[in-house]
Amino acid sequence: MNEALVEAVHNVFGRIDVLLIVVSAAVYGIFVGAIPGLTATMAVALFVPMAYWLDPVSAIAAIVTMVACAIFAGDLPTVFLRIPGTPASAAYADAAYRLTRKGLAEQVLGISLTCSVVGGIAGAIVLMLVGAQLAKVAKLFSVTEYLWLYVIGLNCAVLVSSGTERWKAVFSLLIGLLLSTVGLSAAHAEPRFTFGTTALYQGISFIPAMIGLFGLAEVFGNMASTSDSPRDDGRGSGSDDGGAANDPPVPHSLRQISRDACSNQLRRLKTASGRYSVSGLIGVLVGMLPGAGADIAAWVAFAAARRTKTSTDDDQDSLNAIADAATANSSALAGSWIPALVFGIPGDSVTAIVIGVLMMKNVTPGPSIFENQASLVFSIYLIFLLANLVMLPVGLLAIRLGGIIVRIRKQFLLPLIVLFCVTGAYALNSSLADVIIMLVMGLLGTALARGNFPAGPVVLGLILGSPLEERLMQALTAANGNPLGLFNRPLACALALVAAAMFLLALRSSVGFTRQTDADS
Repeated sequence: MNEALVEAVHNVFGRIDVLLIVVSAAVYGIFVGAIPGLTATMAVALFVPMAYWLDPVSAIAAIVTMVACAIFAGDLPTVFLRIPGTPASAAYADAAYRLTRKGLAEQVLGISLTCSVVGGIAGAIVLMLVGAQLAKVAKLFSVTEYLWLYVIGLNCAVLVSSGTERWKAVFSLLIGLLLSTVGLSAAHAEPRFTFGTTALYQGISFIPAMIGLFGLAEVFGNMASTSDSPRDDGRGSGSDDGGAANDPPVPHSLRQISRDACSNQLRRLKTASGRYSVSGLIGVLVGMLPGAGADIAAWVAFAAARRTKTSTDDDQDSLNAIADAATANSSALAGSWIPALVFGIPGDSVTAIVIGVLMMKNVTPGPSIFENQASLVFSIYLIFLLANLVMLPVGLLAIRLGGIIVRIRKQFLLPLIVLFCVTGAYALNSSLADVIIMLVMGLLGTALARGNFPAGPVVLGLILGSPLEERLMQALTAANGNPLGLFNRPLACALALVAAAMFLLALRSSVGFTRQTDADS
């Protein structure tokens, strides 16, 4: 093992080409993640042809670095424009943008960067120490456990809302679930709600839908607003409602964004290391479940943070929730490698591509890789650490450059946003149908914003609806149609109880809030 570790150190830190690839991949990941629609998965997919000419260590170094940086960079348009650059950012898009409108953009970005680095390193450490042991837990999951896991994920979309607004979150979630039924049924292979349009047979892709709900809806909201003041105030009026009518205030000094925010966040890490450890563990546990990934990890951590308020200041609670979500979605990246390395089962779409790259290099993931390719496994561990350390300086530069966005006047910024939205939607499948879907979802997002309905649950319902239906049909088929088959395993019963407890908690707090409001009135 010592020889394998020494060889891994040489392969990662002793080769200038690997270090250059890591830095280049970091810049590429930041660029891709900051453009709505160009996801981390797309960045890796575009990189695969280049991976053919690289050795396994260099190829993995590039993939790990670009994905880690792209996940963080997705927070840049989320904070400044309320457009999630990656699906993982959708969990806290509204909260982040509301804080930006209050002049707290530098704090949000500093929290996002430092927690992304901390979460990524924490996930790598867990991967190194207990990777094989945690993979055994994932092996216990059947379709029934996945069913209840998806139900818990849907409950999270409701729990992050408060008071009487919770029914609006449920309504938005139902819209997302309804949209997820469009296309060929995974259980019956029958087209549904396609209206004879072949482009809808594959369903509604959540990437164009997310761009429309968050990005284009923001443009429509600004176009409807009579306010057209330039973004050079530096102060801003920043209302608290999180709408699109007012511009987010410009940070007083772009040079101070990263320095002050990160120093503040380092002090936060010292006083709240325990909660971030929990968030990192949540990310690893969720990430190691095949199909879950950083998106669900962010939702779960954000919901958990919103339920455990630590202060009477709502802005402070929002910052804590964003910190937890950023920690979880970065640590989930390492967690998704656990089933990929141990069992050859992709934890998410990125690791599915990674498995293909490794097999292209005549490396077969599985239990034998820890014995036959020990130096490669150690190299992967070191690459995770290096990638997150490189993300810190590159991320600081990205934050400074990203702040320039808020100085652009609306008449120049809005067409640029539309251009990015159309490009991101079309680039996914090179299909005009995705652009039309984005436009329709933009109108839907505008209507939801007018009624103060959250858009995040729509995205979550759209993502989880199809696998939820598929797992439900598989579980019922295995139980010969008996609903009690959904509870025939102890782990399934435990997850079902967790889902029921979350539902009852949401119902109780909503009823209690309503009674308190009636009493106050």
